[in-house]
Amino acid sequence: MTFPRRILLVNGPNLNLLGSREPEVYGTATLADVERLTAEAAAAEGFEIRAIQSNHEGVLIDAIHAAREDCAGIVINPGGLTHTSVALRDALTGVSLPFAEVHISNVYAREEFRHHSYLHDVAAVRVIGEGVAGYANAVRQLAALIP
Repeated sequence: MTFPRRILLVNGPNLNLLGSREPEVYGTATLADVERLTAEAAAAEGFEIRAIQSNHEGVLIDAIHAAREDCAGIVINPGGLTHTSVALRDALTGVSLPFAEVHISNVYAREEFRHHSYLHDVAAVRVIGEGVAGYANAVRQLAALIP
């Protein structure tokens, strides 16, 4: 079986504010910077990136469903949906694509409610607290898992 050489990059709620939202927590890189960094890392591994960001859970779920048609894996920073969304978890497990869960900040060093992830036990890769460089790390680790 051949796999497409594409990875879906999913950024959840409020990540469109990267660069201006709480720079002491998330840094000054913008979402465009993240997408560029991720695309460069993917290209080095022989993949292309299709990126989506939405503040709406259903839009993210629809993109994940569509990924099963032409993507080999998913890199996702679900933002606050990490801690609340069974539906997002179900979408990710339902498409049967390996995925990497990414968090820019160290969620375990923050508020207690951020310590729980609905994705932690089903993610093929988890990258936490590496800043935006974590996206490139996630791509490299995920690419190594894709035939």
